Amino acid sequence: MSLTGEVLDTVAELRETVAKLHGELTRNQLVIWTAGNVSARVPGRDLLVIKPSGVSYDNLSADTMVVTDLHGELVEGDLAPSSDTAAHAYVYRHMPEIGGVVHTHSTYATAWAARGEPIPCVLTMIADEFGGEIPVGPFALIGDDSIGRGIVETLRSSRSPAVLMRNHGPFTVGRTARDAVKAAVMVEDVARTVHKAFELGTPEPLPPEDVDRLYARYQNVYGQH
Repeated sequence: MSLTGEVLDTVAELRETVAKLHGELTRNQLVIWTAGNVSARVPGRDLLVIKPSGVSYDNLSADTMVVTDLHGELVEGDLAPSSDTAAHAYVYRHMPEIGGVVHTHSTYATAWAARGEPIPCVLTMIADEFGGEIPVGPFALIGDDSIGRGIVETLRSSRSPAVLMRNHGPFTVGRTARDAVKAAVMVEDVARTVHKAFELGTPEPLPPEDVDRLYARYQNVYGQH
């Protein structure tokens, strides 16, 4: 498949965006070495833009981003796609409302994933962004779309844009790639805070009706419109 015309321009813009968003992962200390990835759906096309596999963050640029179809097959680029591409592609195939996917191994969120324990909704920030507890997804090996299936199955029954894949780490989704990066930053922040809270005692979960009100306000009223 060759990219031409308007789609070529769109892909060029997304390559720039996705390359810059990888900088947010390092700036917020969510990844080390070459781990982690950001992807973006190409609107109106069965394509995604994602980082290449095993390339240092210092060497990432718009030109190094790769384009694949929604089955993880390379469409454009000189490098092999991320090893998590199949998982991202599965999410895009089965969650058409999602425009961005992020995976990190951020320390505290990954520690909760290692324990196989959801992050309870004990903070207004968790209610705001995640709409309840941050769920745990099943263990799955890297290499095919097993991780993607676990992400989709878990998030379909949750308002959360984040899932802690057991013994692996957090995956986050969003309407855009930037939204998914925001969720990745926030899941690490609340994972750390709730861990600290448990060191001090046992925090009480927020009442469900308050979670609903907080979530509705943050999603529909908060910010500039």
